[in-house]
Amino acid sequence: MPTIGIADTTFARYNMGRAAIDEIQKNVSVQIKRVTVPGIKDLPVAAKKLIEEEGCDIVMALGMPGAQQKDKMCAHEASQGLIMAQLMTNTHIIEVFVHEDEGKDEKELAFLMDRRTREHALNVIKLLFKPEKLVREAGTGQRQGFEDAGPLRM
Repeated sequence: MPTIGIADTTFARYNMGRAAIDEIQKNVSVQIKRVTVPGIKDLPVAAKKLIEEEGCDIVMALGMPGAQQKDKMCAHEASQGLIMAQLMTNTHIIEVFVHEDEGKDEKELAFLMDRRTREHALNVIKLLFKPEKLVREAGTGQRQGFEDAGPLRM
């Protein structure tokens, strides 16, 4: 049975890990291993450990960078770490970040955190079980969270 890793943070203002697990369990039967770390810069090692020590086939790295410029720099550093961990383990780590300034208010921010997490959870399922679905979606302007952009027309 495949194992999906969930790495989330205490810094986030919404329980993204719970949303991811809920969406995964609604759609497939898999093992789930979850680890929660303080912040986004802790996610790369958490994801790498889920792969190497817990045997996860894929990992979701969930976090909420703050709105300040230094938070955006930390998010970039965390993203670089997640990319390095993917290359080191030859395993997908799906980064799901929602920046605190992406929502116009707390209600929209919570909506976005839930929706982006759930849509990426479905992408994880596609990567593991139905990669041909992703091929069919190529070039369709898919977005996670807000409305899809749609394809360009010639």
